[in-house]
Amino acid sequence: MFTQIGQLLVDVVGSFFVYLLLLRFLLQWLRAPFRNPLGEFVIATTSWLVLPLRRLIPPIAGLDLASLAGAWLVQMAVLWTLYALRGWEFGSSPGIAAAILAAAALLDLLRYGLYILSFAVIVRAVLSWVNPYSPAAPLLDAVTRPFLRPIRRWLPPIANIDLSPLVLLVALQVLLIPVSHFRGLAGGVF
Repeated sequence: MFTQIGQLLVDVVGSFFVYLLLLRFLLQWLRAPFRNPLGEFVIATTSWLVLPLRRLIPPIAGLDLASLAGAWLVQMAVLWTLYALRGWEFGSSPGIAAAILAAAALLDLLRYGLYILSFAVIVRAVLSWVNPYSPAAPLLDAVTRPFLRPIRRWLPPIANIDLSPLVLLVALQVLLIPVSHFRGLAGGVF
């Protein structure tokens, strides 16, 4: 019972910070505005890890690699802790175990990034119907526009109905299938 509680707490708290660090990376990569409550929250809750990492990992070509590396390191720590709580042994081949944890954490980051984009597309579509002038609209537009633009070139609005979010959501779900499959393989090694 206490092991399950520990696993739940590690998973929830760890995933929360991984999502925030990954969101910080994605917002900076997509040049989304940080002058909004969500952007300020992300900066305030992740600076404790990102700022020290920036001394070691500088940004390259506008990519905040410190945020991405922080998300990767936190996810590796979460996975290691979860496996340790389940009683898995890493002693016989720690190098192979570290490589598998690193690969699984990388696949988790890709999967979480696809989840973030899916969530942004859904919220943006709903807000466009309910409240197109919401304060969150510029942020969601900045996150989804680079992915929707190519689809809109191929599939323009039909009778003023934009189907590009639906096409993007289906494409994201298709991408999630192999990522989840390979993540299951990496997680099943232990």
